[in-house]
Amino acid sequence: MNTRIYLRALEADDYKTSVNWRNDSEISNLVGGPKYFVSSEREKEWVRNAIFDNSKLVLAICIKGSNKYIGNIMLEDIDYVNRSAHVPVFIGDKTEWNKGYATEARMLMLEYAFHQRGLQRIVAYVLESNIASLKMHEKCGYKVEGVLRNSVYKNGVFHNQVMLSILRDEFDVKYREYCEKYK
Repeated sequence: MNTRIYLRALEADDYKTSVNWRNDSEISNLVGGPKYFVSSEREKEWVRNAIFDNSKLVLAICIKGSNKYIGNIMLEDIDYVNRSAHVPVFIGDKTEWNKGYATEARMLMLEYAFHQRGLQRIVAYVLESNIASLKMHEKCGYKVEGVLRNSVYKNGVFHNQVMLSILRDEFDVKYREYCEKYK
């Protein structure tokens, strides 16, 4: 697949960039869970822990050519018995929103999860109000499984989450189509 981005391991200094994303209200309103006020020290510790945590994989999303660090993608909640996991992604650099980078990163991570880690199912939980994320998941081949009603308390209000998933064979079809389209 010809991509404009690549995934790399987190580096210790990445916290200097990502702390700004974590403290951005516009970004925090798009993800599940409450807003946290994250200090540089706390973010530094989070990055350090992510680097050394073998139970999940946290990668930086970077633009080819410039090597600009624009977001993160994770492979987490890995269940090797049932061969399932969760793959959250976010583009923290708002100047790079709506350019398809999250879709590219997700396709790269799904290919890795299904074909290198041998997983069978990837699940996603998306705030019902996050239309852009729902469209991106559908573009990647995810199917809606249901709605988790009032599952997230955020900004003094309960919000629904849409639960989606993609299976390996569904991904393989979508990946071939995606690669054909973006040669």
